[in-house]
Amino acid sequence: MTRSMPILSEPILVRPIKTEADYDAVLVEVEQMMGNVAPGTPEGDRFDLLVTLVNTYEDAHFPLETTADPISMIEFVMEQQGLTRRDLQPFIGPRQRVWDVMERRRPLSLSMIRRLEQGLHIPAGLLVQEYELRTARPGRTGHTAEVAA
Repeated sequence: MTRSMPILSEPILVRPIKTEADYDAVLVEVEQMMGNVAPGTPEGDRFDLLVTLVNTYEDAHFPLETTADPISMIEFVMEQQGLTRRDLQPFIGPRQRVWDVMERRRPLSLSMIRRLEQGLHIPAGLLVQEYELRTARPGRTGHTAEVAA
């Protein structure tokens, strides 16, 4: 007995990103689509494909240093996406914890890293990099570690 092949979705017509002009044009299209397409629709599939192409192009042409400071990386993503520290609460925790982490007074935990990777699409490999923590001010209790692991 032969099983029939599943029905595939409609083909999506896209060109590879080969030049800076191609890259700029795709970024404009992705920005216009952002928040305006539903997943599982032809437009949503096109959006997913374009984002994948952009990520591949950026990885090849704008590689991030593997020694990037995790907090600086979070700040960069926040700026790019127009986020505030309040927007980090689902990933890091309550307001005070977000403040402590972003002020480098508390290290990122593994669960925070996982949520940031899932929610903000920051590679965990960048978030697990060691970085210096600020020591507590004299007369105050708190984290005094010099380097977060």
